[in-house]
Amino acid sequence: MEKTDETEKKPLWFGIEERLLELGAGEISGQAKEAAIQKIVGELDNEGFNVSKSGGKMMQLRWALDDMLKVGRPLMKDFNDAIAALSLEDVLDPYLATTNLIDNLGETWAELKKVECRLDIIRIVEETRLDLLVKKAKKLPENESIRLLIEEQVEPKAIVDKLEITEEKLAEVNAEIEKEKAEKNRVAKLLEAVEGKSDEEKVKHLITNNVAEELIIGMAEVDQGAINNVKKIMEEELKEQQRLAEEKAAKKKAEASGPALEDITPDEMIDHIDSIREIMEFSEVEKEIRTMCEQSSIPQCLVDIAVSDPDKLDELEKEVEG
Repeated sequence: MEKTDETEKKPLWFGIEERLLELGAGEISGQAKEAAIQKIVGELDNEGFNVSKSGGKMMQLRWALDDMLKVGRPLMKDFNDAIAALSLEDVLDPYLATTNLIDNLGETWAELKKVECRLDIIRIVEETRLDLLVKKAKKLPENESIRLLIEEQVEPKAIVDKLEITEEKLAEVNAEIEKEKAEKNRVAKLLEAVEGKSDEEKVKHLITNNVAEELIIGMAEVDQGAINNVKKIMEEELKEQQRLAEEKAAKKKAEASGPALEDITPDEMIDHIDSIREIMEFSEVEKEIRTMCEQSSIPQCLVDIAVSDPDKLDELEKEVEG
């Protein structure tokens, strides 16, 4: 029988140890031992290992059984217990975790120290790491769980399968991460522009350029208090700018309005009133009157009188004429 895909992934030593783990004490005592060996050979042959046709593989099986009898328990029991005891922190570096596991179990099971076993154990440790990461991820909100596996460089297909999400959802989260990376790059360039400046100047520069407070704290290496102080200073500066702008606007408006009524000289008063009368003969529409009066530089106070109480112009004229 040809090897299946599963057999290709599972090494012979692992298949042997799995079978030995299933044996009961009565199956390996006395004459039952040989029957147990033949039973395992048949099962391994059915999986595609062809043990019955290889003297070397037969000896590997017998040696593994002898080791189990010598130690008093199956290798796979110790191996499974060691794998089950691993925490996520233990397997962050699968290669280091493999070395530690082999060092610990190798004192009892010399088989595990063989070079050909190491790659198999690394694969198992990596699978354990993935299982632990997925377990941790599933306790998080959906987007955060996906982010965790992406950051841990888990294969996209594994993320989709393990978290049972769509490829579109994975792409959405990846796009968010890329957007955040782009923003961090932007902030990094903004910080380059204020390199060597005080923290206050750095924070002010980032706030002015619409950088989120979380990024300011992380990338400018300041605390929330520093941000609050700068925001307070900026608010005070803004209020002062608004005050100056309002003051300037009022001054401009006053200049545009011309002098107050009491500041107009008698001769100027007569000239302005004559001009207003000429304009009012041309149009009776207030907007047009105001526009033409503005063009003629007539003081705003006289224009207001002209459109609201034109008869008062006669009174003003008589007053200035004596």
